[in-house]
Amino acid sequence: MLNAAWGTRLRELPWGVLAAIVAVGSFGLVVLYSAAGGSFAPWAAKQGIRFAILLVAMLAISRVPVRLWLRWAYPLYGAVLAALIAVEALGAIRGGGRRWLDIGVMQLQPSEFMKLAIVLALARYYHFVPRQFTGRIAALWPPLMLIAMPAALVMLQPDLGTALAIAFGGVTTVFLAGVSLWWFAGAGAAAAAALPVVWSLMHGYQKKRVLIFLEPASDALGAGYHITQSKIAIGSGGLIGKGFLHGTQSHLDYLPELQTDFIFATMAEEWGLAGGLFILGAFAVILVWAIRVALRAPASFSRLVAMGLAATLFFYLAINLMMVTGLAPVVGIPLPLVSYGGSAMMTVLILLGIVMGVARSGNAPLDR
Repeated sequence: MLNAAWGTRLRELPWGVLAAIVAVGSFGLVVLYSAAGGSFAPWAAKQGIRFAILLVAMLAISRVPVRLWLRWAYPLYGAVLAALIAVEALGAIRGGGRRWLDIGVMQLQPSEFMKLAIVLALARYYHFVPRQFTGRIAALWPPLMLIAMPAALVMLQPDLGTALAIAFGGVTTVFLAGVSLWWFAGAGAAAAAALPVVWSLMHGYQKKRVLIFLEPASDALGAGYHITQSKIAIGSGGLIGKGFLHGTQSHLDYLPELQTDFIFATMAEEWGLAGGLFILGAFAVILVWAIRVALRAPASFSRLVAMGLAATLFFYLAINLMMVTGLAPVVGIPLPLVSYGGSAMMTVLILLGIVMGVARSGNAPLDR
């Protein structure tokens, strides 16, 4: 009986998706090993241990019934929101920003978890709102507040990239819930009108990032140095790259943040277009699977959770790739499962674990 139960659980796992996740994570370790000049220290060893532990955690999370995520969506959102408030009062300052809570054994970045909590909270909200009421003003205020509060707190840290990720996941979930496009058009017009006010409230370094994005060559050795060196590294890789451990931009310290935000450039220099297509192909497998899970889900909550989390993962990937190729301002978004760092990897693997749970639950009923 026990063997039969384990056999059923193993058959429930999306092995193709798991293979894609392990492939991306393992490739990231290879890139980090090379970025350190052919050494497991200081990045690859730590990242490998995190990846192994969090991969097991992802599989454990995939066993959580969807009805529990429905039940705990609001408490989880409230807990993460309280943590964001605590960051403002007690948070540790690193790299010029107050984004981390020191809990003794580790430093936690609550804003990462809000990317998940906002989707869960909005999915629960719209699960109980009749479709014909979704476009009414009275039904729009709660989701707007749910999005605005954490986004504003994260902007204060300041962390523009994470604030945009939270807003993107939230707005996408609202759109998928059936809110009319006219509301989004109106919101877009209002946002455009508010740009001068937003510009005046931005920090000096944030304004500089936008200006450098528009014209990187204007300060190629200063504020535009990151993106200039990133483009050189990516372009020099050609079709198949310079070869493992043979990167020059990264090994000669021309490429800043080579293990985090600009790790795709580090990879592309040594593995070329072939390496880039490998990463894109693996993520395409993961995203297509997540979208299929959403389309097959019978309940509104399950559909919105799976699709909203898929959109959040897509945002991670798209913005990082646009950032390192000069198509978007540098906003500090890591490349999922590849960039060095624990908080972002934890968020992505929890995200995938929740989607796996949605897939596993199938037609299981949801309750309040």
